[in-house]
Amino acid sequence: MTGAAAQPSTAGDDRPVLTTRQGHPVHDNRNHRSIGQRGPATLENYQFLEKVSHFDRERIPERVVHARGFLAYGHFEAYGKVGDEPISKHTRAKLFQEPGKKTEVAVRFSTVIGGRDSSEVARDPRGFAVKFYTEDGNWDLVGNNMAVFFIRDAIKFPDVIHSLKPDPITFRQEPARIFDFMSQTPESMHMLINLFSPRGIPANYRHMQGFGVNTYRWVNADGHTVLIKYHWSPKVGVKCLTEEDAHVIQGTDLGHASKDIYDAIARGDYPEWELQVQMMSDDEHPELDFDPLDDTKVWPENEFPIRPVGKMILTRNVDNHFNENEQVAFGTGVVVDGLEFSEDKMLTGRTFSYSDTQRYRVGPNYQHLPINHPKHAKGIVATNQQGGPMSYRNDEVGSNLHVNYEPSITGGLQEASQAGPEEVGPAVSDRLTRKGIARTNDYKQAGQRFQLMQKWEQDDLVDNFITNIGEAAQAVQERMVWHLLLVDDELGLRVGEGLGIKPENVQSLEPLPTQVLTDEDRTRLKRLGKNGVRDVKGLKMTHCVPNERVAMAGNGDEPKKEMTNGTNGTNGMNGTNGTNGVNGA
Repeated sequence: MTGAAAQPSTAGDDRPVLTTRQGHPVHDNRNHRSIGQRGPATLENYQFLEKVSHFDRERIPERVVHARGFLAYGHFEAYGKVGDEPISKHTRAKLFQEPGKKTEVAVRFSTVIGGRDSSEVARDPRGFAVKFYTEDGNWDLVGNNMAVFFIRDAIKFPDVIHSLKPDPITFRQEPARIFDFMSQTPESMHMLINLFSPRGIPANYRHMQGFGVNTYRWVNADGHTVLIKYHWSPKVGVKCLTEEDAHVIQGTDLGHASKDIYDAIARGDYPEWELQVQMMSDDEHPELDFDPLDDTKVWPENEFPIRPVGKMILTRNVDNHFNENEQVAFGTGVVVDGLEFSEDKMLTGRTFSYSDTQRYRVGPNYQHLPINHPKHAKGIVATNQQGGPMSYRNDEVGSNLHVNYEPSITGGLQEASQAGPEEVGPAVSDRLTRKGIARTNDYKQAGQRFQLMQKWEQDDLVDNFITNIGEAAQAVQERMVWHLLLVDDELGLRVGEGLGIKPENVQSLEPLPTQVLTDEDRTRLKRLGKNGVRDVKGLKMTHCVPNERVAMAGNGDEPKKEMTNGTNGTNGMNGTNGTNGVNGA
């Protein structure tokens, strides 16, 4: 041995002694075992082999989506009511029942498209996932910062993500690919209106809304059900960035949002959100011009008001990024008694996909890890599931350890008693088919959303559309202008002017073969570009809370300041990430 490794410990140094994973003390962490000082290394050098082979395996497969994220802990505090009503009238879920009741939570915020080391100012939806450690086991509420999505059927999820990910040959994100797909997917218009506005680049995670996106059910003690949408509203308000602002931040920091919330929690400035719901009777609602189970739609808040049910406060950062943030596993299928699924086709697909992802990415025993274990469940975790890679815990199997099946008269486990009526929800009777929902209405809410934006948001959206759609093929540009004119005249005309495409240039385009137009759409199509702006008087839509711009881009020596109005000439999504082009639409 040579150098510092050969020196004895200093008197009074009470630091723990370095060991191998087998518990063997390591007295030299600087030198291989070798034949002499310059000789070849020996194969039986266990310390080296263990250290390096573990280093080779320090990463698990990266998430396909939501790879970059930040995790923190806190608690949810129930109000005991939904609005002014006792919450027990609508759900028997125990975590909601008592005013002031606290439930521990783990919350992960994330970007969606970029990789684990990508920029947190990429134009991209943001994940907002909450794991509630309830007395009835875990509940995962897995959502985004936008209340709608690109598609309404989960069978198209791989396609939309592939279009947003880098090109499989050049490995660059290309607006031409994105809008090639979106131009053939009119249901995406509402999401695009939000994504390419400043809402597509939240200023940080603390100033970001969250939404369950999917439609869920609540069930009360009598088995009565209602349809539910979940909303998270930040106490500090909503703040966003333009593309130019994002460029300034990314010039010095790829992880500003994680740093912002980490520092806030560390200094005791604990982030807080209120959990709110919208409620609707559990039926098809033929009186509406949209389907309540359609994830490309919001429920107008003037018809279905927001009702608060509790608040969430984050008070603690992680102890280990990998063990907690990387290995945390969320799934939309993880619900507790009193909460139920609807027939939402995106929710059905996510419920399979999310948990299947965790079994591949983390392993079949991912629930054994402390971050995923239902640590506050009143009952023990008792299953007959055994073995598999990295089995960490022995689930309870009953008094007779020889019995790992059910039923049995010699020990083992028994079924739980039914918590409420066995049958819930409306009866469903129809024929097996492959059909989309009938009430698509792809343009109306997208146009209303544009008209309800603040002026600086509208200007930013138009600039971003012109820049990014302009990179696509001419036929794609024309189809997008056609869609946007059906969305709203003002939007379509402004984007068309920027691209040099007039309404008469696209008037002859036929609707897409799979597209279903409403009567209103057909009327607008006859007067393309001459319909006027949409009337939004008295309408209150999700996302229409005030949005404050955090202005980072300025002229020369101007100080950085926050502002709520103003236009900008952005570069759209193109160039937010120097290596991946549009990194993370």
